[in-house]
Amino acid sequence: MKSIVIRQTRSCLKQASRCRYKPTCAAVRWSSTTPNRQWSTSLAKQLSEAITATGPIPLAAFMRMCLTSDVGGYYTSRQEGKDQFGHKGDFTTSPEISQMFGELIGIWFVTEWMAQGRKSKGVELVEIGPGRGTLMDDLLRTIRNFKSMAGSIEAVYLVEASPALREAQKQLLCGDNPMIEAPIGYQSTSKYANIPVFWTENIRFVPSDHDKSPFIVAHEFFDALPIHAFQAVAAPDIPQDTIKTPTGEHSLAPGAKKPIGPQWREIVVSPTQVPDVLLELTETKIPSEPATEFQLTLSKSSTPHSLYLPEISPRYQALKSLPDSLIEISPESHAYAQEFAWRIGGTNEVPKSTPSGAAIILDYGPADTVPINSLRGIRGHKIVSPLSSPGLVDISADVDFIALTEAALGASPGVEVHGPIEQGTFLLGMGIKERAEMLAKGLKDPEKVKTLEGAWKRLIDRGGSGMGKVYKALAIVPESGGKRTPVGFGGVVTSE
Repeated sequence: MKSIVIRQTRSCLKQASRCRYKPTCAAVRWSSTTPNRQWSTSLAKQLSEAITATGPIPLAAFMRMCLTSDVGGYYTSRQEGKDQFGHKGDFTTSPEISQMFGELIGIWFVTEWMAQGRKSKGVELVEIGPGRGTLMDDLLRTIRNFKSMAGSIEAVYLVEASPALREAQKQLLCGDNPMIEAPIGYQSTSKYANIPVFWTENIRFVPSDHDKSPFIVAHEFFDALPIHAFQAVAAPDIPQDTIKTPTGEHSLAPGAKKPIGPQWREIVVSPTQVPDVLLELTETKIPSEPATEFQLTLSKSSTPHSLYLPEISPRYQALKSLPDSLIEISPESHAYAQEFAWRIGGTNEVPKSTPSGAAIILDYGPADTVPINSLRGIRGHKIVSPLSSPGLVDISADVDFIALTEAALGASPGVEVHGPIEQGTFLLGMGIKERAEMLAKGLKDPEKVKTLEGAWKRLIDRGGSGMGKVYKALAIVPESGGKRTPVGFGGVVTSE
C-alpha cells in the first residue's frame, strides 16, 4: 500500500512479488507437530497452529491476520513508539511527501460540492484508512478557506482499526480536545472548527442518510485489503468428487453437480516443509524465499472460494480455459466500492432521490487488467517476502480498478465512475505545478525550494522512482447522463 514500492528501480518493482504463483510438481507434505521450532513472531506461531488444526488457509485469511489481528497485527498491535510511516517507519505515503497532495484533494472536494449545487448542510467528510491523519489535516485546512463549504460540513468520519493510529489522528486533528466513547466508536472535535470527528472500525458503522452528502477519500487503503488468488488448471481426468473446506476435504453430497472441465484452484498458505511428515493437504508448492516460515501452495481440489469468486465477472471467466492463468480477487474491495456507491447514489432498491457526494480512490495497480503476482511485503523501506515475520511486515497487493468500477456501477443506479487515470495526470489537472510555484515564491531558502520541487515532481513523475504512473485515481460521482466530467479527470469547474 505504500509508495516505497515505486520508489525502487523498475527492476526492483518487477521483483517486488516474492511469491510467484507458478507451481512446481513437487508434492508438499508438512508436519502437524514442530517440536522446538522457533518462530519469528508470536503471530507466526499462532498462524501455524491454526493451519495445523484446519489445513492450509486462503491467502486472504493470512493477509487479514498479519495486518489486523488483535494479537500481533501489523496495524493493530504495533510496539509503543513504533510508527509505520515516514523515514523511521516502513514506508512514506503521498501526503507525507508534500502538503500539496492533501490540499488538491480538498480542492477536488470543493469543486464537486460546487458542481452539485453548493449544499448548505448535510456535508460529511469520510476517510478510509487515514494513516497518521496527515491527509485529512491538509484537506480540512484547505476547505476552511472556502467558508460556505466549511460551514456545510456536519461531521468528519475516520474509518480506522488501529488504536495507535487513532490516537495519532486525534492529536493532529483535534489537539487537546478530549476523545470520548461514541455509539459507533469514538468522538472528538476538530481543532479547525467545532466540527465533530468520529472514529469507527468499518464504514458500515458510519450513519447512512439519503439527506447527507458524503465526500469520501480512500488513499492507499484498497491495496491493504485481503486478496484471494487463483490459478486455472486443465480438466481433470475424472470429475472432481471432493471439495476442500477449512475443516478438511469432504465428499460432495449425492446428486451434487461435480465440477468438470477447466477449473480454478485456490492458492493457499501453509507452513514451510519440515521433517516427520504427518499430513498431506496440497499437491504442489509455489516457490518462495527459502527463509520464510510459510509458503504458497495450490489446492489439489476446489474450494468454496474457487467455485464462486472467479465466476462473478466475465473478466475472470474468460481466463478460465487458459491453463495456468492467474487472477487476484479482493471481495472486501468490492464491498467498499459498493458502499461508496450506495451512499452517493442510493441502492437499486431504494435509489437516492438526488444523488450527492463523491468518492475518490488513489492507489496503485494496473489500469485495465486483472492483477497477478502482485503480493508484496515492505519493511524498513525495503522489499521483503510478504510471508516473512507475520505482523512486522506490511503486506499489500495491486488494486483491480476495473473490479471496483464494476462493483460501484452494479450497486447503484445513481452513480457514474471516471478513471482510472494516472496520478500524475490527475495532479497536474488539479494544478499541482501552479500550486508549487505559488509556494516557492514564499520561500527564501534555495534548499527548501529544491525540496519543494523534488516533492511535487516525485508525485507526478512517470519514471521508475516516481509515483505518477504506477498510482491511479478513480472517482465515483453522482450520475449525470454524461453531461459532466469531474475536475482532474478532464472536466472543468462548474457550479449549478
